[in-house]
Amino acid sequence: MKKEKKTHALLFLLLLQFTLGRLFFPFSFHLCFTNGNMALFSISEDTPVGTQIYILNGTDPEGDPVRYGLTFEKGSKEYFRVEPKSGNVTLIQELDREKQGEISLLVSITDGRNKVVETVRVFVTDANDEPPEFQNLPFIIDIPEDTTPGSSIYRVQAVDKDMGSGGSVSYYLQTSPFAKFTIDGHSGILRVKPGETLDYETTPTHFVTVVAKDGGGKYKGKHQVLTSTATITVNVIDAQDMPPCFVGTPYFGYVYEVSVPGSEIFTVYAKDGDQGNPNPIHYSIMNGSDGVFNINSTSGCITLTTYPSLLRNELYEIIVKASEVGPNEQPSDDYDITTVTVRVVDLNNHPPTFYGENGQQSKFEVTMYEHPPAGEILRGFKITVNDSDQGANAKFKLRLVGPSRVLRVVPQTVLNEAQVTIIVEDTSGIDYEKGPTLSFKLLAVEIDTPERFSATADIVINLLDTNDNIPKFTSEYYIARVPENSPGGSSVATVTANDPDSGPWGEVKYTIYGSGSDLFAIHPSSGVISTQPWTSLDAEVRSKYNFYVKAEDSEGKYSLAEVFITVLDMNDHSPEFDDKLLEKTMIIGIPVRVEAVDDDAESPNNVIQYSIMTADPDNAFDINADTGEIKLKPYIKSMEIVQNITKQKDCKWSLVVQARDRGSPSFSTTAVVNIDITEATPLKGPMAAFLMKSRDNPMKALGMVTVIISMLVGVTVLISTAMYMRNSKSNRIMPARRIIRRRPRDQQPWTFKMPGITFNHPADKFAIGDPERSPHRNTGNPRPKPPPPSAPSLPPPPPSNTRPRERPQAVPTISGALASKGSKKAKSSRRKEGNISSALVSELKMKLEQKIIESNQGYY
Repeated sequence: MKKEKKTHALLFLLLLQFTLGRLFFPFSFHLCFTNGNMALFSISEDTPVGTQIYILNGTDPEGDPVRYGLTFEKGSKEYFRVEPKSGNVTLIQELDREKQGEISLLVSITDGRNKVVETVRVFVTDANDEPPEFQNLPFIIDIPEDTTPGSSIYRVQAVDKDMGSGGSVSYYLQTSPFAKFTIDGHSGILRVKPGETLDYETTPTHFVTVVAKDGGGKYKGKHQVLTSTATITVNVIDAQDMPPCFVGTPYFGYVYEVSVPGSEIFTVYAKDGDQGNPNPIHYSIMNGSDGVFNINSTSGCITLTTYPSLLRNELYEIIVKASEVGPNEQPSDDYDITTVTVRVVDLNNHPPTFYGENGQQSKFEVTMYEHPPAGEILRGFKITVNDSDQGANAKFKLRLVGPSRVLRVVPQTVLNEAQVTIIVEDTSGIDYEKGPTLSFKLLAVEIDTPERFSATADIVINLLDTNDNIPKFTSEYYIARVPENSPGGSSVATVTANDPDSGPWGEVKYTIYGSGSDLFAIHPSSGVISTQPWTSLDAEVRSKYNFYVKAEDSEGKYSLAEVFITVLDMNDHSPEFDDKLLEKTMIIGIPVRVEAVDDDAESPNNVIQYSIMTADPDNAFDINADTGEIKLKPYIKSMEIVQNITKQKDCKWSLVVQARDRGSPSFSTTAVVNIDITEATPLKGPMAAFLMKSRDNPMKALGMVTVIISMLVGVTVLISTAMYMRNSKSNRIMPARRIIRRRPRDQQPWTFKMPGITFNHPADKFAIGDPERSPHRNTGNPRPKPPPPSAPSLPPPPPSNTRPRERPQAVPTISGALASKGSKKAKSSRRKEGNISSALVSELKMKLEQKIIESNQGYY
């Protein structure tokens, strides 16, 4: 049975081999590598990812297309990828020979029915991509400072994982001008540089930078050399090679007169030069003590062994030795020597002392007048200062403490003893008014002694006053306000002047003078300014006063100040109209104006506000509260409306107008205004235009007439003068005879009618009289006088379309007489102007009539 089973198994194996042979025989699987046989294929580790590294090539004898595949072991990285149809193999991950130098994979080829798989091993070749790596970091070395130059002290080691020249390592040190070490380039052995020594006291630690460099190689087609650095810390261990050294030299000590045996003079100090492991120090005196000084061998304290009075010298130079104590507790040969200078000096036990005429003194006093001249010596002080010590202990400075720069002291530096002189430096500081007493402190302070003893003396100066000041007002000017109508003797202001001098020199007397001061008086002692008992100030007469006040002391020294006084206006006047009954003519559409005057001096006392109290008819007029202009209500635009409102044919209305000021308390007055309502009639020509413009201003028309009269008078005077000069120069003797000339009947005598002086009708003041119709004739002489030779005539009347028998039509305007009635107050500028103008016209009229008579007499 066993034999039969073996036979069956053998037959199965033969059948399987035959079948497999039939399956693979038809294929010719051939891999074609770019660099030779597949078994010898390798790739550099610096090959870039994405590079096509080789091509798989296989054929099918039957001509069927084949496909390629790559398979990696499970868990391993897939470094390559194949294109199934073309067989192109591409690198898809970076290679690193140091991590994986060989890659195993399965390469397959199939025609869709059969498949052949083969194991392939790809070798990764090296590239110089790894720098050297130091081993056993950090590098810390401890070496004695007495290490022999050239000795090996350490070996550094670095490893490079690359192969070939890229894996070889050499060493060198970074250069330094103070380098004390060197290194073998191949072995990495660090040595003390020949000729160099280590010194713990100078540099206890050295930091050496070593560089490891590989042999270089190609990486990605270029040659590169990689390096690494590391720091070696070299700690120098101190060795006993330095002697001790004194610290704080030079040394000085002093022996004073009160010292006793055992007194400490000075303590020296030395330390071992080897600070890393110092030895104890032993002190001893080698020379110069003369047996009077001793030293403590451990602490270095030098002491006195005798009394100062037994010392023979004033100066001692003691030689002190400091030695190291060795292991056997004995001083070694390493030592240092120094000199201690000891001086025997006087003890500073006496402070400076001030002396006067009667011995030791701490206060000095003198009496003098204020303001002595600068540089004057105050001879009233007799001061001596002394210090009983000797040498530097008796040197001290003097200074004054008190008001700055008023006095100075001489001398400022004293040795043992000196006479003290006090000199005036600032005379303005010695002023009785600032204080009758000046106090200072005179200090004497030692300069170069540690104790700095001092002494103090009080300097007191009692001052006597002089008349060195003038009275001064507290202000350059004073401003006061006083209500008008204040009773006489009322206080207005108070001025104040101060004289800091004492006694009679400080007493001030006040006086006033200047324009405007006659209404005021001043109290000579208190400076109170008041009005004279008979004075009554009125702001309407004068509201501003200024004058000077004088403050004078007993010796006539004085100062001035200016006083400004304002009289405050009080509301003591009520507004006043020119008359209680005012006559006005109003043209429809043109307002008329009433005006009241308030004689108060200031606003708001003289500011007037107008209002209509009553009117007949009512509700027909409006008035401007500020200007006093009265106008008809807007709905009254024609005479028909006026006649509808009133039954009076003359259209003359009345109203009561109130004028009230804005003072406190407020005053008011009223006036009855009769207004004659009329309607405008158009006029032609320049004269009509002028009359229309001046209908509300009679003074303007009067002024124009005055100008015309003046011109006529001037022309007449010139003509008369010329004729007189011509007759006086004539050589012909004319017979004396009377020439009588008859005046033509149609010729009217030359007359001049003054328009606008008196009027019977409100419109007549602008009407020009007709000479032909005038009933006036010159009846003063029985015989008629011939007219003047060239008398100027009045301008012709404006053209008129009236008939000869008709009365000339009047220009409608405000009714009333041109001459204004007198006001109750003579202060009104408007009323004064009217009176002056009327007087001027009368005077000019008289001169003109006289000139005409004289001219007419020359023709008879």
